[in-house]
Amino acid sequence: MLTSIRTHYIDPIRSFNRAARLFLLMMLIYGIIYSGWQLFFNFYILQNGFSRDFLGLVNSLPFAAGLIFGIPLGRLSDRIGRRAALVIGFLFYSITLLMEITFRQSSLIVISAFLSGIFNMLFIISQAPLMVKLSDEQNRTMLFSLNYGLQTVAGAVGSLFAGQLPALFGIILRVNPDSAAAYQAVLIVSILLGMTALIPGWIMKEPQSTPPVTLRAAQDEASNGSAFKRLTSGLNPITLKMVVPQVLIGFGAAILIPYMNVFFKYSFNISDSLLGILFAVSSAMIGVGTVVGPRLATRLGGKVRAIVLTQSSSLIFLLLMGFAPTLWLSSIGFLLRTALMNMSAPLFSAFCMERTPEHEQGFVNSVLNLSWNAGWAVGPFVSGVVQQNYGFTPLFIATAVLYFIAILLQWEFFDKVDRMVPIPA
Repeated sequence: MLTSIRTHYIDPIRSFNRAARLFLLMMLIYGIIYSGWQLFFNFYILQNGFSRDFLGLVNSLPFAAGLIFGIPLGRLSDRIGRRAALVIGFLFYSITLLMEITFRQSSLIVISAFLSGIFNMLFIISQAPLMVKLSDEQNRTMLFSLNYGLQTVAGAVGSLFAGQLPALFGIILRVNPDSAAAYQAVLIVSILLGMTALIPGWIMKEPQSTPPVTLRAAQDEASNGSAFKRLTSGLNPITLKMVVPQVLIGFGAAILIPYMNVFFKYSFNISDSLLGILFAVSSAMIGVGTVVGPRLATRLGGKVRAIVLTQSSSLIFLLLMGFAPTLWLSSIGFLLRTALMNMSAPLFSAFCMERTPEHEQGFVNSVLNLSWNAGWAVGPFVSGVVQQNYGFTPLFIATAVLYFIAILLQWEFFDKVDRMVPIPA
């Protein structure tokens, strides 16, 4: 048992270089922003008197921006370097989030939300290619999983901490704890603390890239006169197959996941403090799950098998969460669904990057994020309309169906491919 733990966990972690450890520290701190934002931004908008339709629009716009600018941003990341793209994206993403909760006019909130999507996309699409450069074949899966897992650990701490803040700021500001002013204070504190992630990002050194030597790469570079050809040079059959499940899962998630706090708040009248604890436990379970993910992939003989198993199991708990009559039963479904479904994310990301040459990884990663953003660009808005008229029941059913189809396609497309030798950098 101890030998297995050392082989699969301790040794890969010890083998990380300094840049990889600084990257993980940056992502750990970054998790603070997302947890506080995820927990209270929806409430902040609703308490300001805006409708759920407007909330859906604001939640959709960042992903619409990512959809529009994703491919050019992927090429920008390839050109300026992963670390530079990471730091620039994160800095301006944080600034636009602050703008979004400072402005009161709906038009300025909409503009800020759109801009946040552009910079967040630059930040996101640079992560996976950078992790490939910071790791080797022996520790890569662990780095991808730890990156995802540590963000959720930070999310757990952040949610637990943020969940207590509305009451505190209610006292300090002499306002109701569930008022827009209290929620705004929580969001500002979360963002400012999260911006300290720029420190390890600035210190981190990016390894030198290996120049592409393939004939195809040379041809792509030679064809400078055709912008469209350069833009789509990374689209090959396996990349297109990666896209289809991402679109389905992305849309299924987009119509439901951003509103989990709203679902619990208004279905079970849960307090902010208890909601923070629930989301903290959820984040902690994701963190544990993502560390277990690499070991599960090894035991099952491939990343794809682990992805299919965990995602399939999550469907049971998704339906339990949506149709359970009591808070405690719905909470169990929420926690287990979240852990199982998110356990597969770093495995799929690592699988995709291993099947992509280094000089195309920024582009392919942006395509995958675009396919995810395609659903998120419209899903939150559609969800707001459905909630307003029909409640959450149709959303749970639709999400389960979309996930199920995506799982079948992943098994059909990638099970055999997963056993082949990955493309060398």
